[in-house]
Amino acid sequence: MTDPLSRCFEETRVRGLVLRNRLIKAATFEGKTPGGVPGEALTRLHERIGEGGVGMTTLAYCAAEADGRIHADMMYMHDGIRRQLEALIARVHATGAKVSGQLGHCGNFSKNRELRGHRPLGPSRAINTLGFAAGLPFAGALTVPQIRERVATFATAARFMQSVGFDAIEIHFGHGYAISQFISPRTNRRTDEYGGSLLNRMRFGLEVLEATRAAVGDDFPLLGKISMSDGVRGGVSYADSVEIAAMLEKGGLDVIVCSGGTSSMNPMLLFRGDSLLEGMIEQEKNPLMRAALKLVGPKLFRKYPYEELYFLEQARRIRDRVDCGVCYIGGVCTAESLAAAMREGFDFVQLGRALLFDPDLAAHAASDAAYVNGCTHCNRCATLIEAPGGIECVLRPDNFTVAPRSPA
Repeated sequence: MTDPLSRCFEETRVRGLVLRNRLIKAATFEGKTPGGVPGEALTRLHERIGEGGVGMTTLAYCAAEADGRIHADMMYMHDGIRRQLEALIARVHATGAKVSGQLGHCGNFSKNRELRGHRPLGPSRAINTLGFAAGLPFAGALTVPQIRERVATFATAARFMQSVGFDAIEIHFGHGYAISQFISPRTNRRTDEYGGSLLNRMRFGLEVLEATRAAVGDDFPLLGKISMSDGVRGGVSYADSVEIAAMLEKGGLDVIVCSGGTSSMNPMLLFRGDSLLEGMIEQEKNPLMRAALKLVGPKLFRKYPYEELYFLEQARRIRDRVDCGVCYIGGVCTAESLAAAMREGFDFVQLGRALLFDPDLAAHAASDAAYVNGCTHCNRCATLIEAPGGIECVLRPDNFTVAPRSPA
């Protein structure tokens, strides 16, 4: 019988896609697309991750449309960046890794001044806390025809992503973004067929999944990241997430990624470890937003000490409920944690900060059962998403600036 750690590094499949192992680079916004254009910095990050041995890497925040961006330095899926994406994917493929893209939309959480309308749109009218300093303090509610239009943008974006060479798509159902805003009773106060019961609140997300599947066909892998809990009163609960996972499986999702928290209400439920607040205040250029962070930041950025496998108990409930693939994410910094995730029956493990610290984690853990990653969970990497150059490990800032390796 294969031991659990060895299982992690076995070749596996998602639909027809062959992956060399079960490790996936998580979609963590890189901040390396100035003007919304993927260039050398973004390419080199994912190429280096591929060189380190993961089975698949994930480009973060591939917005379904221009209005789906939080700000103008994020990518949206359109022909204007076809050449750059094709080149990026080709370089990652040359390392032996596959490439997924996280398809999402910001919904009512935006500071993008290039919106077609006067305000961002979500399930219900709301205060857009992120947009105050950008002159976008309010969000409007989508009409039913606008919901259908937004569903169509996901399908169009997915078709484009498939055409440029992505091997898989991860639909973002969590973290307080557009689909999550419909799923959560905290942000969805509609009284029509898109609000009220969990089934109604899932309607938009399930329509996005159905349209995306129709756009890419039956053989193309679709993953989906969910928030098992919003981490706030009146939001999605861990009990809800088991039913959400079951609905997504029935809707045709291949792999469910079991995450948690919301970017706008409780981000530390996802991150754990040192607070993001100090680093965000340091990076914030707008005086008004800096003052707001100092005022409300201690309530927004709650304290959650880091521990290995911090989502295990909740993710286990989903693993026990569904038959589709399940990907564990949350507190994996040792070879023993990888082995534990395999013993629990998870099909994949996603890694974020640990790969920024050590891009060769896959090779190191595969050869050393006592491997311990050196990430300190300071979370300074995450606070650099809008800094010049984007995210990097502050302990090892040269990890992704070195020249590409020569072929062996």
